[in-house]
Amino acid sequence: MKFPQQAMIGLCSILTVFVGAGAAYAQAASSVVPDNATANRFGSGWRCDDGFRASNDHCVRIEVPENAYLNGINAGYGWECSFGFILMNDQCEPLAVPPNAYIDSSGYSWRCDRGFVAESGRCDPLVVPVNGYLKESGDGWTCHIGFREVDDACEAIRVPENAYATNSTYGSGWECRYGYRASGEGCEIVVIPDNAYYLERISGRQWDCRRGFRRVNESCIAVVLPDNAHLSYSGNDWDCNKPYRKRTNSCVSPENE
Repeated sequence: MKFPQQAMIGLCSILTVFVGAGAAYAQAASSVVPDNATANRFGSGWRCDDGFRASNDHCVRIEVPENAYLNGINAGYGWECSFGFILMNDQCEPLAVPPNAYIDSSGYSWRCDRGFVAESGRCDPLVVPVNGYLKESGDGWTCHIGFREVDDACEAIRVPENAYATNSTYGSGWECRYGYRASGEGCEIVVIPDNAYYLERISGRQWDCRRGFRRVNESCIAVVLPDNAHLSYSGNDWDCNKPYRKRTNSCVSPENE
């Protein structure tokens, strides 16, 4: 497996920190506090001050290269490259940023400007076809409503009568208007019987009966309430009033059971 150069640089820095840390704390066993060091507040030993690292019972100054800064860690390199510079051969070299790109928030890599895409270390212009527009991310495009992506172009969607175009990239690209349903390549009107209402975009059912009516084939028939009954929660059936109980098509008193 190959790792990006920046990832390998970061890994080497981490390993250096751990190796250096062992050396720094090994010196802490000495009871004599050298110059540029501070005795531990608790227990014995000492540690080097900021900007210095332990070396043979001494604290030597950390040499910070150009375009770098002390990172407050006395082990390892003890420094990091400044924003816009990357570690190369123990030095901080400027990050090579191609045209139409900018240094990202990490300071160690770059990203293409809006309307450009990364390709082999450069930023190429993104070609947006007619009837298309840049996505919010800026690194891709999509078609306007009424068009769909075909290869590298935006082709018009044929919208039948009584339908309208959608921004969906899947399916037909259109939907029927209110009161119509898809039928083949077109839209046909939904016939609603008396005492019914239209169900918008409900699969398999285009209408339902109003409260107080029940569906029988393609009609809505009134619910007939027996004595001591009321319409059920659904509105298309009935339940007995308490304490009456349902028996066939009537409500009977518990005393008469």
